Amino acid sequence: MQAKKRYLLVSVGAGLLFLVYLWGLQIGEFQQQPYQYQQFPQYPQYHQQEYQYYHQSQPQPQRSPSRSPRPWPESTQLLEPYLEGGEQEEDSPQLHHQHTSPRERRAIRDNIYKNKRCRMETCFDFARCQSGFRVYIYPPQRGDEISETYQKILTSIEESRFHTKDPTRACLFILAVDTLDRDQLSAQYVQNVRLRIQNLPTWNDGRNHLVFNLYSGTWPDYTEDLGFEVGQAMLAKASADVVNFRPNFDISIPLFSKDHPLKGGGIGYLTLNDAPPSRKYLLVFKGKRYLTGIGSETRNALYHIHNGEDIILLTTCKHGKDWEKHKDSRCDRDNEEYSK
Repeated sequence: MQAKKRYLLVSVGAGLLFLVYLWGLQIGEFQQQPYQYQQFPQYPQYHQQEYQYYHQSQPQPQRSPSRSPRPWPESTQLLEPYLEGGEQEEDSPQLHHQHTSPRERRAIRDNIYKNKRCRMETCFDFARCQSGFRVYIYPPQRGDEISETYQKILTSIEESRFHTKDPTRACLFILAVDTLDRDQLSAQYVQNVRLRIQNLPTWNDGRNHLVFNLYSGTWPDYTEDLGFEVGQAMLAKASADVVNFRPNFDISIPLFSKDHPLKGGGIGYLTLNDAPPSRKYLLVFKGKRYLTGIGSETRNALYHIHNGEDIILLTTCKHGKDWEKHKDSRCDRDNEEYSK
């Protein structure tokens, strides 16, 4: 009798376990249904039929007779991936090239951008601008080396009607120290910038100062390490990180080369009701195409918009000493077009 009871209990337990297993399978299939629904090959047609059925069952508003309906093209195909097969994995930044840990990057960012909450109403002294908008440029110190690009910025300010040589009348202050290139591997990297800036008599933690910067950090990490504290100064920077950018305070500027002219010499092409302007090229870019590191994924994808007519993108893979280790199938062709 005891043996029969044990056998019955074992059978009932096995049955319960089997039911639990089947229940778990059904739950798993239910959770995977949204993903399978998106992968269903006839999804666009099904979605369109459902959309039409819903709108046919709803009361439609009356169109104004004075406005004709705008013909929109109908499409039943999903958008294709922006990158072609295999390029996403091939061109994405590799983690083993990121030499800086997230904790180190946060430490650098917090040390340089201590005044992240700076805004015009909190970190700018408008009392200095009551007599007018005047811009003062610090006189260069002995041994200062100013690049051609930064000298163009200073010259354009000096030749403007806003420039003043009297710091007591100034509303805005511009550094004579060249801070454009803060890549430690660059030949134009200026040493001891922190000490030079802090010794300025009217620095005042950067209040009412405007600092220019095009490059920061070092490849391949580009941690935005300027080598000095910005403080309460406004930062006019190219390729600014959204984490560090202070809205309505900092200024995002384009990255331009040293060959950029100081002043525009030609007559503008834009006329009334003529947009875009009638010029041969709509977009032209010539520069380096990063194979690894921050920014590589974006630059590697932009070749899709090159059409050889009004949109011209000329890039080279020759960036860094070991660029050949990471070269892809387009490098030889891109390098040849870039060198023409």
